[in-house]
Amino acid sequence: MSGIFSPGKLMLTSEYFAIDGALVLAVPTKLGQEFFFEEKEDEQSLIFWEAYHQNKLWFKAVIDYKNWQILEANIPSSAEFILKTLRNVQQLSKTQFKNNYTYHLKTNLQFPADYGLGSSSTLMNNLAEWAAIDPFHLNSISLGGSGYDIAVAKEKSAILFRSKPEIFYEKTDFNPPFKNELIFIHLNQKQDSREGIHFYKSKPKSQILVDEFSDITKKVLLCSELENFSELMMIHEQKISKFLEIPTVKEKFFADCPVFVKSLGAWGGDFVMSAKFDGYEDYFWGKGFNTVFQWSDIINL
Repeated sequence: MSGIFSPGKLMLTSEYFAIDGALVLAVPTKLGQEFFFEEKEDEQSLIFWEAYHQNKLWFKAVIDYKNWQILEANIPSSAEFILKTLRNVQQLSKTQFKNNYTYHLKTNLQFPADYGLGSSSTLMNNLAEWAAIDPFHLNSISLGGSGYDIAVAKEKSAILFRSKPEIFYEKTDFNPPFKNELIFIHLNQKQDSREGIHFYKSKPKSQILVDEFSDITKKVLLCSELENFSELMMIHEQKISKFLEIPTVKEKFFADCPVFVKSLGAWGGDFVMSAKFDGYEDYFWGKGFNTVFQWSDIINL
């Protein structure tokens, strides 16, 4: 079977405000999602879908794409989502699902599902690359969201991204001299980003505030010292905390931490970013957070 790979992502700046056009800095992760495909000219018009999680099968389905019916599935709700997405692929593609071939399609998510590194965005990009279609369009009609995660998966690079007035993204060389001082801590839970986005959208906001986050992103790119970077991260956290009217992750879990702690992506779960300090591993482990990565462990730059 032939294969495609898309990396996961971590959003370093402008979470939530990315929806309204704030400039985002995001980086690719070493772990991502693999996609394998094989086509057989047998006139059956079937899709055999297998989804693996860290090389263990968790979901499988058989779909008749001539009539778009689920023939077999061990998880009906997942099968409905896959059917909807593959039907979108058919509508956008000039080649896939246009004949009576049988398709054997297999995915393998390399990271734990609760990491929030982009299980959906890596799938969308893999399917789009396979079908030679626009991944942003496929993602828009299948899932929604700003699309920054699609840009990371597509470019396999650190990116600057803006969703409005139209999608803009470009590769960027984010290689700060203090990168080996940064750490990433998992909060032992997955945050529902759609729920967080819905809450964010319900609150009125100004273009001035959106622009402030874009300015922070630009300043982050110019940082050469950890002290300046740390200050920007703390300002970023306080601005979002004030807007959402909820405590920062540091106030909630790490009030006595001697350095900055910044949420990455939807607040309340997934990963946070911090910096090394004497005894940092014992500190986070002592609070029940045992998954602590250094930059070189998780970031693919």
